[in-house]
Amino acid sequence: MKARIIRWIKNEVKKSGTKGIVLGLSGGVDSSVVASLAKEAAGRSRVLALMMPIHSHPRDLEDAKLVAKKLGIKAKIIDLSRIYGDFLKVLPPAGKLARSNLKPRLRMATLYYFANKLNYLVCGTGNKSEIAVGYFTKHGDGATDILPLGDLYKKEVRKLAKELKIPTHIITKPPTAGLWPGQTDEGEMGVTYNELDDILERMEKGRRQIYSRLKVKKVKKMMQCSEHKRQGPKVCYL
Repeated sequence: MKARIIRWIKNEVKKSGTKGIVLGLSGGVDSSVVASLAKEAAGRSRVLALMMPIHSHPRDLEDAKLVAKKLGIKAKIIDLSRIYGDFLKVLPPAGKLARSNLKPRLRMATLYYFANKLNYLVCGTGNKSEIAVGYFTKHGDGATDILPLGDLYKKEVRKLAKELKIPTHIITKPPTAGLWPGQTDEGEMGVTYNELDDILERMEKGRRQIYSRLKVKKVKKMMQCSEHKRQGPKVCYL
């Protein structure tokens, strides 16, 4: 698995005619795994990890710095907190979700700025579980050039993280997009990654579900409602 993904990344960089890879390093397991794979594929001197806190938990930034140092890759901290606050001041009031989704969209703009500046590919960190149910921000963390983990369930990402020797506390800490204080992926989705992975895998392989009908129905509803996120813009063909 590891070798295949590294070869794939290397080939995508070569085909695109770009010089390297830029990615957002959040301090979570997904971005840590992607950073490690990118280093193996492109070489440590051609990988740039951006840490982009927006009123983020200090521990996440420390974990991101730890991973960057361990891998020996180039890293830069771009604190977007003030920009985020100034942006909200010129916008009309809105709910928590609208405000929170500005964060990954600001990070996306920053990643592509550096990608244009350096002629790098933007490497996304989303996994198969999140993509399937639309647990990403459209034109935010969902905006990327390549997705090395896009065909791996969360459990497979964690397994790969162990193989890559990502620090254990990063692998086991509750996944969070850092959208608001105390927010966690599982809390927001209303389903654990273990449950989600199992339900999705059973759907994919046509096997009998073991979780409640209500939980399976919830996952199917998430998939249905997020279909637009996995497609390009609709075109009115004439």
